[in-house]
Amino acid sequence: MNAKRTVGFIGGGRAARILLGGFRNAGAEFAGVVVSEPETAAREKLRAVCPEASFGGIEEAASQDLVFLAVHPPVAAEAAGAARAALRSEAFLVSLAPKITLARLGELLGGFERMARMIPNAPSLIGEGWNPIAFHPAAPEREKASLRELLAGLGECPETEEGRLEAYAMLTGMGPTYFWFQFRVLAELAEKFGLDPEKAAPALERTACGAAKLFFSAGLSPEEVADLVPVKPLAPDEPAIAEAYRKRLPALFEKIRPA
Repeated sequence: MNAKRTVGFIGGGRAARILLGGFRNAGAEFAGVVVSEPETAAREKLRAVCPEASFGGIEEAASQDLVFLAVHPPVAAEAAGAARAALRSEAFLVSLAPKITLARLGELLGGFERMARMIPNAPSLIGEGWNPIAFHPAAPEREKASLRELLAGLGECPETEEGRLEAYAMLTGMGPTYFWFQFRVLAELAEKFGLDPEKAAPALERTACGAAKLFFSAGLSPEEVADLVPVKPLAPDEPAIAEAYRKRLPALFEKIRPA
């Protein structure tokens, strides 16, 4: 069913690259892909993961069968307003922005109800994503099933209450950035310790994945998990790192919560 549909992206930045790259890697096919993105640099990056994409205005992207609103919250209302007239009654829209609720989107789109909100997750690029989604109460079951089928190629797509999406934005949408810089530093140090990148990369990948699974799935308390490794080189710095999390993340959460 999805192979016969056209898809439009209002916004061609990071979220569009992740999803379109993930769809391509998963073998999804569309009748056409139209992206509205004014910045040349963003267009070039998108072409690298989706060479078949064509570029047009918001109206053209909004006139496709499946439409992704892939812009930041400060401009989401303006973009939705510009898409309103072009959005077809039989289309389905997925907003990727936090803060803008389905109720507010419905107002901006003139009472449109065939839609959902989703928080994209970067590992979707390789089919390992966690993309929580909340559907409008009036969204047709057939459309929901079709979208779930498409999103399955990106990884997990759990359905959730809309009020939890901003929490997921902090945890899974931004979550990879909490760890990536640490992986980068450890990879640099591994080379200094005598491990070339080809040997260090799989070791770090398995360690990171295994550590997360052990922490969340072994049935042990955090203290019991921590006690499994006797040497903790960063122990003196843990309080400062933890305080940075506790200070910065709640402040950002308040900014993205719907008013």
